[in-house]
Amino acid sequence: MTIYSLYIYDRHCACVYYQDWHRTKRPKLATEGGTLRAVSQAVSPLSSSGDSTSLSTSEFINPRNTLSSSTGIVVATSEGPQTATFTPTMASAQTPNSSGLPFDEEAKLVYGVVLSLKNMIKKLSGRDEQFVNYRTSTYKLHLYETLSGYKFVLLSDPKVDSMRVVLRQVYLGPFLEYVVRNPLVKLDSRDYGVDNEYFRTSVDRLVRGLSVFL
Repeated sequence: MTIYSLYIYDRHCACVYYQDWHRTKRPKLATEGGTLRAVSQAVSPLSSSGDSTSLSTSEFINPRNTLSSSTGIVVATSEGPQTATFTPTMASAQTPNSSGLPFDEEAKLVYGVVLSLKNMIKKLSGRDEQFVNYRTSTYKLHLYETLSGYKFVLLSDPKVDSMRVVLRQVYLGPFLEYVVRNPLVKLDSRDYGVDNEYFRTSVDRLVRGLSVFL
């Protein structure tokens, strides 16, 4: 049993965060303009110049700065200006076994499945029923939705029990601490995702600490 990937969607149906662990095939890089900036370095689109559009060159003048004012990505800086770059070689190294779909299309398909199943359950069972997970022979999809409209979607091994409590922990812990309370993360901007180093590290630590993470 293990965990495959995590998607977070905002109330505008846009994927604002992505992270994966035990995927045998990662999605291809997103097409340019197909996804928000600061969703994930691993799937960020490449511009015509070869640099990632969501990780465009940024300079940090103040050594005390730990947050990029342009993307909300948390970074570690030292004395003097520094530049962060992202090359096609790095992109290919992060996506060694890509699947057939670009990330933006994959994210839309995942959201479409969630929306379709929610609507089907509402029509068949009434408004009191909630869609929390479904299982196929190859994976299990878990859903946690907040009152503000954010959807946390986790894909895992089909034998894993419900991960709704874990997704709630992600929301109440790292998400509130490093995204909602972070003044440099632009929530509901429709231009930027919520990826930052502290949030990604905290989510990774939480997931890797689970008994089902093998």
